[in-house]
Amino acid sequence: MLRLDADHVLRLVQPGDGAALARAYTTNRDHLAPWEPVRSVDFYTATWQERHVEHSVADTDSGRGYRFVLVSDDGEIRGRMNLNNVVRGAFRSADLGYWIDASRLRRGLAGRGVAELIRFAGEELSLHRLQAATLLDNVASQRVLSSAGFTEIGLAPQYLHIAGEWRDHRLFQRILA
Repeated sequence: MLRLDADHVLRLVQPGDGAALARAYTTNRDHLAPWEPVRSVDFYTATWQERHVEHSVADTDSGRGYRFVLVSDDGEIRGRMNLNNVVRGAFRSADLGYWIDASRLRRGLAGRGVAELIRFAGEELSLHRLQAATLLDNVASQRVLSSAGFTEIGLAPQYLHIAGEWRDHRLFQRILA
């Protein structure tokens, strides 16, 4: 568990988080809609989220992915930060993704969380590189990445299916070691 400020900790997803994740996603549904795939109605249920937690824990156990939750002092989940698609061998890389609750924006939580994941990826996982992608107009996320030492490495046309459309993304990387 990593303390990001007086009111928030970052920790790995754990069994039993499904209901809190469902509340977090439901509360932030409109906030996240422009940045994420179109979600099914089931996605917003505790049952669906708890199944995803089970997969996330299995991914952590196998070293394929590390999904974290940002938890406020009231016990509610206020964001997610993930290291996905962990590849070992000669590549030693992962994809970074994150979101912060709409009520917690502009507090520096994304920047501090990304810094902690960089540290975790380098020191705990011995990764060489992290990659992140943002929609072209997601300037706030691009600022977080730039402040954390990521550099832009290119443009990926029609990279992800977001908000019902194939959308172009800016690609960033951070070399860790």
